[in-house]
Amino acid sequence: MEKRFGLPTAIAMVVGIVIGSGVFIKGGKVLSLTGGNMMQAVLVVGIVGLICIICSLVFAELGSKYEKVNGIVDYAEAALGSKYAYYVGWFMTTIYTPSLSAILAYFSALFFCVLFGIPGIDFAAQSLSPQIVGIGAGFLMIGYCINALSPKLAGKLQVSMTVIKLIPLALMGIVGTIVGLKNGSVQQVLNYVNTAEYTAVPGGFFSAIVAFAFAYEGWILATSINSELKNAKRNLPIALISGALFCTLIYALYIFSMSSVGSVETILGTWPLGETLPKIAFSNVFGNTIGTIVLAFVTVSCLGTMNGLIMGSCRSMYSISCRGLGPKPEFYGDIDKQNNFVIKSSIIGMAIAGFWYAWDAVLWWAGPDMLGNLHNCMWIAWEPDEIAIITLYAMYIPMFIGLMVKCKEFNFFKRFILPAMGVACCLFMVYSCCVGKGMKQVVGFLIFFAIVMLIGAFCERGKPSPSNNTKE
Repeated sequence: MEKRFGLPTAIAMVVGIVIGSGVFIKGGKVLSLTGGNMMQAVLVVGIVGLICIICSLVFAELGSKYEKVNGIVDYAEAALGSKYAYYVGWFMTTIYTPSLSAILAYFSALFFCVLFGIPGIDFAAQSLSPQIVGIGAGFLMIGYCINALSPKLAGKLQVSMTVIKLIPLALMGIVGTIVGLKNGSVQQVLNYVNTAEYTAVPGGFFSAIVAFAFAYEGWILATSINSELKNAKRNLPIALISGALFCTLIYALYIFSMSSVGSVETILGTWPLGETLPKIAFSNVFGNTIGTIVLAFVTVSCLGTMNGLIMGSCRSMYSISCRGLGPKPEFYGDIDKQNNFVIKSSIIGMAIAGFWYAWDAVLWWAGPDMLGNLHNCMWIAWEPDEIAIITLYAMYIPMFIGLMVKCKEFNFFKRFILPAMGVACCLFMVYSCCVGKGMKQVVGFLIFFAIVMLIGAFCERGKPSPSNNTKE
């Protein structure tokens, strides 16, 4: 590809890809999981940011050797070959991208309901309104329809929504912190850990790390620009470090600015999703009118992140099929001539996302980790978006080890030390998931994961042989 991007553009792209709606969604949850310990919550932001920097640098080094790579499936193929790349692509197609798209449709509906005063979730009464379920399903279907029928419009929406999502972060992060320091509410929140009311949440710190990984997710996509980056070996690591540090700083400022609320009890009262915390904080700093406007920006930000994931989901089955892999590659790898897009792949993406939305509504929202009024089985109570992200970290580990084996021309630090640090980071994320979520949820998900991978194995074995799909 043409070397079209310089360092400033690369940094801006990293920031634009990484920063999403996760901080608005998971910010209140992190504060609740740390029991209102503000400094511990900020530490969570820093730790997850450092892990993302280290792991992205490993992929940057892999990309410097294989400049054709363009995303996680290509990185997997470069490190371990086409078979492992297929299973990574199958996971991305069936679990990762559609489950995150589904949960973001729900979160978008959650903020939409708060914005317009529509009944959503009542944790005291353990009830989930049909309105929020219907609105979320509508957002999901509209998102897939726009991406499938008008991909150019979807791209333009993504650019505008990227700008919109930075406005509330910058406003609250800077102004909220200044206001909180000036009126003393920051000190009041910081002193909460020294009061008799403070109670540490067992495993809460590790659970908070798992939860906040959602806010940084997308960094792997930032590594795919290396083939179009001028002096990629120098500029990509600089862009990744600079961009991730900026994201970490603005995330930490935003989380810290929540102390402008002044009352830790109010913060904890937004548990477990924290969907009302942004409106409370923004209204406290800027007044009700501006606070409501900024909350509208937060809602649009969630929709923008959902749109970005749907863009990937629409192309996921195609990314497998174009390699001659998966179920009916000649069918799902077809590009529609009318709009020059992968309509069949998009339909599969929407169907799988619909499955995950139904799973969330029946097994998670009404399960023991949320409302608990439908069932009480922790084996199926895992939160799909969070545990899918940690699963992807686990899938990085063989890739990092593959780099150690294959990249013999690298110096000792790049070949062994940096990948070893990446492996350690991934293992820490897996450990945090086991401690924070509990082994029942982890084992329950692994059983589900194994079933999905077995289906993928069956589809791979059923693919036509290369001799039947290639011409001399």
